[in-house]
This record gives sequence, C-alpha cells and structure tokens, in this order.
Amino acid sequence: MPLSPRLAAGWARRQAGLPNRGHSRGFTLIELILVIVITAALAVFALPKVVDTTLWRLRAFGDELQSRHQAMLRLALQQRRPIVETLSATGVSWAYGNGTAIATLPCPATESPCIAEGGSRTVTFNSANSGATTTSSAADLTVTVAHSSYSQAYVIAADTGLIYPLP
Repeated sequence: MPLSPRLAAGWARRQAGLPNRGHSRGFTLIELILVIVITAALAVFALPKVVDTTLWRLRAFGDELQSRHQAMLRLALQQRRPIVETLSATGVSWAYGNGTAIATLPCPATESPCIAEGGSRTVTFNSANSGATTTSSAADLTVTVAHSSYSQAYVIAADTGLIYPLP
C-alpha cells in the first residue's frame, strides 16, 4: 500500500532525525514551566527593587497606628485604668500607668525613623481614672508619619483622645 505524500514526507523527516512539522503545535510542558519559574523569580527579586514600596509601608504604619490608638483608648476605658502611649521617632509603645508594657509598633525597618517630630511625647488615656485623655503638651498632638517623599499628618485630640488624619 503506497504512503500518501504527507505521510511519506513525515516518515522521511523522522528517518533524517528532524522534527515532524505537521505535529508540532503549542508549547511543551517543560517550556511552560520554565517561563513560569523565570517570571516568578523576576517578580520576587526584581520587582521590589523597581517598585518603591515605601509609600505602602508607611501608609500601613499610619493605618496600624490609628487602629491601635483607638483600641488602646477603648481598652483604658473598659479596664478603668490609665494607659500611656509614648510616641518617638522610631515608633509607638503602649503601657499601663504602672509601666507594664502592652504593645509596641515600630517603624518599618527600611523606613526608620518614620515619625517626623523629634523627642518623646506621651498621651495618657483614662488619666487618673477620670475617662479623660491628657497629652504631654496639654494640647492636640500632631504626629507626622514621614520618610523620603511620603508624609501624612495625624492629630490626636487632647480632649477626646481620638486620632484622625489631616487632609
């Protein structure tokens, strides 16, 4: 039985060690996996160096500062005991009035110091078990989270202890 011209050409190519063009469609699994591995390696190692993540880290720090500040204000009122918040250039810490540490929020490691105002300042929630909030300056405190080109200011109200971002 004679072979069709197409089958004969394929058989001749196989005998010569050449790939059969009629059946080579798409990519092999190995080629696809290599492309995925190379893309993943670039995403893991090259992308953080190309994309500036400072903005995201500092924004996350500011959001976490607001969240923990409000949580400590509520905790002081619920437990009916004073909690002292200490703000420094390298982060924020919270402790009970007797000095027992509750929590800390350090600046992101690559963006430290991240609070622009120098020195150590305090906010006392539930001061003297009165429910009032006092600040070390007896006035509203401004906390500016800043590093490089990013800057966001927050105000801690002296009378209520609430924290809110400035526009």
